Amino acid sequence: MKILTVYSSQTGFTKRYAEWLTAKVNGDILTYKEAREKSNDFFEQYDAIVYGGWALGGGVVNSKWFIDKAEEWKEKKLALFCVGASPMENPELPEAMSKFVPEDKKQFIEVFYCQGGIDYSKMKAPSKLGMKAFVKMLKSKKDATQMEKD
Repeated sequence: MKILTVYSSQTGFTKRYAEWLTAKVNGDILTYKEAREKSNDFFEQYDAIVYGGWALGGGVVNSKWFIDKAEEWKEKKLALFCVGASPMENPELPEAMSKFVPEDKKQFIEVFYCQGGIDYSKMKAPSKLGMKAFVKMLKSKKDATQMEKD
């Protein structure tokens, strides 16, 4: 089986998972930018295509490209993985993951979550500002859950 992993990474956590997966299955790997530049014919050689991106605002960064392509790839094995800072034990993860892929594509795209982390030194300014705003909002929440406090 020939497998391609495509990923988008900002701070390196998603890249690390993509490289681990690719090495484990002896597959090929492309960045999201490289994959976008390939013709549709390029992807025909693969039996399985995996897309990995980092969590942002309840979604997976740049996953729209993969999800849009999935219709023409539905005969292949397809998977999407999301890397985020939330711990695996977070009870909100299943609900969040259920929203990563539209209902009509869930039948042929498997979804996975991988715990990463936060590396502010590698974040771009908009992401840093977004994280600061999110933290400020959580700190000001009156009835914060223990998870939100953590």
